[in-house]
Amino acid sequence: MVSELWGPDGRPLSKATRARALAAAYTAGEPMSQDLGTWLPGLTTPDDEVAGARDVAVGRIRDLVRNNGWASGLVRREIDMAIGAQFRLSHKPDWRALGISPEAAAEWSAEAEALFRGWALDPRRYCDVGRRLTFPALMGQIYRHYVVDGDGLATLYWLPERGGDWATAVRVLDPDRLSNPVGRPDSPTLSRGVEMDDLGAPIAYHIRNAHPGDGRPDAQRMSWTRSPRETPWGRPVTLHHYDCDRAGQTRGMSRLAPIVEALKMRHQHHRLELQAAVLNAIFAAFIESPFDHSLLQDALSDQRYANGAGLVQGYQDLRKAFHDERRLMLGGVRIPTLFPGERFNFTAATRPNVAFAAFEAAGLRNIAAATGQSYEQVSQDWSQVNYSSARAALLEIWRGLTVRRETFSQAVPTLVFVAVLEEAVMSGRLRLPKGAPAFHAALPAYTASRWIGPGRGWVDPVKEAEAARIRMENGLSTLEDEAAEQGRDYQEIIAQRARERREWAAAGLPEPVWEGGEETGG
Repeated sequence: MVSELWGPDGRPLSKATRARALAAAYTAGEPMSQDLGTWLPGLTTPDDEVAGARDVAVGRIRDLVRNNGWASGLVRREIDMAIGAQFRLSHKPDWRALGISPEAAAEWSAEAEALFRGWALDPRRYCDVGRRLTFPALMGQIYRHYVVDGDGLATLYWLPERGGDWATAVRVLDPDRLSNPVGRPDSPTLSRGVEMDDLGAPIAYHIRNAHPGDGRPDAQRMSWTRSPRETPWGRPVTLHHYDCDRAGQTRGMSRLAPIVEALKMRHQHHRLELQAAVLNAIFAAFIESPFDHSLLQDALSDQRYANGAGLVQGYQDLRKAFHDERRLMLGGVRIPTLFPGERFNFTAATRPNVAFAAFEAAGLRNIAAATGQSYEQVSQDWSQVNYSSARAALLEIWRGLTVRRETFSQAVPTLVFVAVLEEAVMSGRLRLPKGAPAFHAALPAYTASRWIGPGRGWVDPVKEAEAARIRMENGLSTLEDEAAEQGRDYQEIIAQRARERREWAAAGLPEPVWEGGEETGG
């Protein structure tokens, strides 16, 4: 193996020879490899990678999500698991940083959560600029764009004159509208619609006033609005979430991009198998003509019937006349009869392909691995699952989902909460705790929070509830942790249980055993 920079004669190696010698240390870098020699992807910037593939890839992914059951199910399950129908705030102000007691922080937090719920779940839907969606639905729409398009984009509006109790409202934007004004090329401070400072931090976003595929006049499609990232005092204005996989990356790519080809080819394969099965069903039976090679040879000779027709044509005419005139009926049902020489045959059904199910399952496992879901979730085939395997798959899926939900929560809903809480404090609806610093002076401490999404669910409720009890008894978990894992707020559970105990006592009913009461004989 050549490892020196000089040849056997003591002379320095040429630049090309040296490069080949150094690359040979790793098979992955061998330029003359028989198997890899033609595979030479270049080194590009993260934005160039996204820019060169984003529009075509996103268009294909959207088409798959619209028309492919696997892709549509993948996206819907991801949103349902991450956001769900009741995406709720769990406010956790940092009482140590604020210099207040835990009790004062809990009291202030409960009031802040109540105000936020009033804004987020108002049935009049003033939280949405378009007044169509509640807060959880808005977050689900942004998350859907993030999954399908690679970018989740929204802006916060201040609309005090519109009506309702709040001026803060959210508008979800299609990421297609985020682009450089009038086709301006990228530069060190502008990339794919994201404007940055000299250090590369986003400071503004250029939003096209209409979708590029919209049929509106060019005056709207070819004009842009510069939307700042935040106000001078720190109020969020534009929210942008994506997976930043490489340093300096300013736009995202859908996590479905690596499996687009697999999904499309599987969709075509599935359709062709279905078409073949349908054709087999349609052509299950047929009537076979008696012609053989000798008859065909005679038919091609000069022999003719009296009417001038050749043997083949004459025979076919006789068959047609026979079937047209032979209409024997019994009880309203036609009795099938055959012309002399005809035979009634059946096709041998070869569809569905006996290997189709195994082949499809292998492909779906590949797709599941790329999306962070289990094969059973993607295929909805639970026939081969036992408790242990289901539990292991659920834990693995939940780990990845928790990371995605947490990163999304800090990038979008937490910033929305910052804006709503700022309005509540500045308008006087929510007074700061006594002795605490000014709101903007300790904004991170005031707005620290967690978000509760859908529950993880149970595979075996009895075993898992018992395990939760043991964890809490041994100090390894808390009611808050266990409740959040199932999509519940522990404070609501405590308040409801206390209310029920009071109602039992008022009604003269004994407490249930699970509330500490004694069993009574029946």
